[in-house]
Amino acid sequence: MNRKAFVAIVTCFNDDETINFEATRAQVRRQVEAGNNIMCAGTNGDFTALTFEEKVALTEAVVDEAAGRADVIVNAGMPATFETVKLARAFDRIGVSGIAVITPFFIACTQDGLIRHFSVVADAVGTPVYLYDIPARTQNHIEPQTASVLADHGNIAGIKDSGGAQETLEAYLKVGREKPGFEVYSGPDHLVHWSLQNGAAGCISGLGNVMPQVLSAIFAAFNRGDQQEAARQQAIYGNFRKDLYGLGYPPALVKRALYLMDSSVGASRQPALLPDPAQDAQILAILKAYDLVQA
Repeated sequence: MNRKAFVAIVTCFNDDETINFEATRAQVRRQVEAGNNIMCAGTNGDFTALTFEEKVALTEAVVDEAAGRADVIVNAGMPATFETVKLARAFDRIGVSGIAVITPFFIACTQDGLIRHFSVVADAVGTPVYLYDIPARTQNHIEPQTASVLADHGNIAGIKDSGGAQETLEAYLKVGREKPGFEVYSGPDHLVHWSLQNGAAGCISGLGNVMPQVLSAIFAAFNRGDQQEAARQQAIYGNFRKDLYGLGYPPALVKRALYLMDSSVGASRQPALLPDPAQDAQILAILKAYDLVQA
C-alpha cells in the first residue's frame, strides 16, 4: 500500500479579502510538484470564512489545477446536516477524490447524532466520505466506537484525526485494522512517521504548506522502506512544528509563515488576527533557521 501525503492548503486572498484564485492555483502547483496531494476548504483553508458559493468555486479551481496529477479532498462539514449535504452534492458533481466532513460545530452533538449526520451525508453522494475529527475546534468528538459503527457504511472510507492525541489516533488505527478498507489519516504533524508505522493510510497536514518537500520526503522514504531517512525527515518536521506552533494558533501561524515566504497568499479574512511585526520577526527567524527564506 502506497501511503499518501495530503496538504490542507491555504486559501489565498486579495487585499480586499476576495479569493485570489491565481495565487491559490500556484499553491496547488507547488504541492503537486513536491509530490503531495491536496485538501481544500479545510481548517488551514479558512473554510469557516468562506461562503457556500466560494467553496464551490474554490474546489472547481483546485480540481482544475490539479488536473488529475494529485488527489483532491474537500471539506463539506457545516453545523447543519442540511447544508453539509448541499455542499457535498456540489462537490460530488465537481468530481473530487474524497469529501471530508468535519464534525458539526456550535451545536453540541450526541454520538447518535453524529452517526445520523455522517450517514445522511454519505448516503447523498457517490464520492467516498471521510470523517474529520478536530474536537478542540468543534467541541464535538467522534468516539472510536462511533467511528467503528460508521466504518460499516458503504460510502464512508475513513477518518482524518486532528485531535492531537496519540491515544485517540491509536484507537482509530485499531478500527482501521478491524474494518478493512477504513483508512486513517493522521492530522498531528509530529506523528506522521509514527502513524505510518502503525498502519495509517497517510496524513493530512497543515504544516506542509510551509514545508512541502520535507513532508513529501517522509513519505518517499517510508514508501521505499527507508525508515531511517523517514525518521530523519520527521525530526526536521516535528522540530519546525514545535518552534512555529509555540508562537500561537497553528492555522494562523502557517498562513503567516507562508505569507512571509510568498506574499501572494495574502492575509486571512477578519476577524483573524492582524499581522504583528514582533511576531513576524519571530516567524522569520524560525524560517531562516530552517533555510526556508534567505538569511
